[in-house]
Amino acid sequence: MTTIRDASSPETRGGEFVRQDSVFRGRVTPDGSSGFPAQAGRYHLYVALACPWSHRTVIVRRLKGLEDAIGVSYLHPFRDERGWRFTDQAPYVDGVKGFNFVAEAYQRSRPGYRGRVSVPVLWDAHSGRIVSNESAEIIRMLDGAFDALADPSVDLYPAEHREEIDELNEWIYRTVNNGVYRAGFATSQAAYDDAFSALFAGLDRLEAILATRRYLVGDRITEADWRLFPTLVRFDTVYYLHFRCNGRRIVDYPNLWAYTRDLYQQPGIAETVDFAQIKEHYYTTHDSLNPKRIVPAGPLDLDFLAPPGREALPAAA
Repeated sequence: MTTIRDASSPETRGGEFVRQDSVFRGRVTPDGSSGFPAQAGRYHLYVALACPWSHRTVIVRRLKGLEDAIGVSYLHPFRDERGWRFTDQAPYVDGVKGFNFVAEAYQRSRPGYRGRVSVPVLWDAHSGRIVSNESAEIIRMLDGAFDALADPSVDLYPAEHREEIDELNEWIYRTVNNGVYRAGFATSQAAYDDAFSALFAGLDRLEAILATRRYLVGDRITEADWRLFPTLVRFDTVYYLHFRCNGRRIVDYPNLWAYTRDLYQQPGIAETVDFAQIKEHYYTTHDSLNPKRIVPAGPLDLDFLAPPGREALPAAA
């Protein structure tokens, strides 16, 4: 078995969690001008359903109808110091390269690599290397570069809303998507307090936006919604307790909770949410936060199938 070690454990500076930048930033393009042409069967996703950054790529692959064009391998939810791993039992098997750990894909792409090892990974089977490990850029590629192989009617980044989507993505990432990690992995009270305040200011802002519109930019679901959803769907189950984000639960926000259910009930989405894997990953992987690795049984009151009742909301304020 490989002994490649994972380098993605939380890094802090002055008590504040610092997320390392993704280093593989290649691009798939329709015409191949980037060196990575959009071709069926050439690319493969390495993902963990427990991981919110992976989750967004799984969702976009599903929505775009790319299951036949782009393969996927699922990593086991438990991650030790060696990083995200495969096992010899389905569904946690790499049927492409036979890797034991996703870190091997990094080593294969850049021999001697010692940096951060993360998922998702978009792998190019033709060249035998990673195209990208940046989820935000992978979902853009899945949404646009593969339209000749996908459902072009699904456009999650429409031209007329791009400026607004980019602005939403920026502050939602800073305060909410990454905000829960900033709170959870803070190693000083000041850093935690700052992250906690920013997180709940962000959630309050979202609650106000969603009081007047069904989705973040109006009456259609966009990339901004699917970037936010993986954080919301995990919040009450893991972030509220495990990451000390206990100001309010998502179920305490009438609009956010209904909005989360609305997205969860979109065709094909519920199948991408695996709470058993989510709980196993968070509660057994972070020994500094949960050294006994006891997985909480709750919450008991999350009904994601309750009617959202948001259909009558206007397109925008």
